[in-house]
Amino acid sequence: MIEQWHQVVTSRDLTGLADLLADNVVLHSPVIHRKIEGKQMVQMYLTAAFHTFLNETFEYITEAHERREGGEKVVLEFTTQITGIFVNGIDMITFNEAGKIVEFKVMVRPFKALNLINEQMMAMLEKLGMKFS
Repeated sequence: MIEQWHQVVTSRDLTGLADLLADNVVLHSPVIHRKIEGKQMVQMYLTAAFHTFLNETFEYITEAHERREGGEKVVLEFTTQITGIFVNGIDMITFNEAGKIVEFKVMVRPFKALNLINEQMMAMLEKLGMKFS
């Protein structure tokens, strides 16, 4: 199930992202204090995250799988550098039995990196057409 996710990340090709997301997918962001629901909204946030996180320093360094009734949960630890700031985080991805992502949770440290990511994500989301009031 996770292989398709790795392919999207490795290729930096977002065209396969929509096929990976279930219609009722939920995203828990480290910078947005409410859950983001639905395929279209989650795809927009993940697109902004790709543009923010995925540079030449991004890599998954550990991976753990837990098979569950009706799907699988995968925990991926990553590191990257964004404008010279070291970022360490975890993507927790839950797949349903059809191999679609139904939940995506991101945790990031250190706090300095979280502030930077918030700024860059908001700027990218505005570029993608999302309005904030």
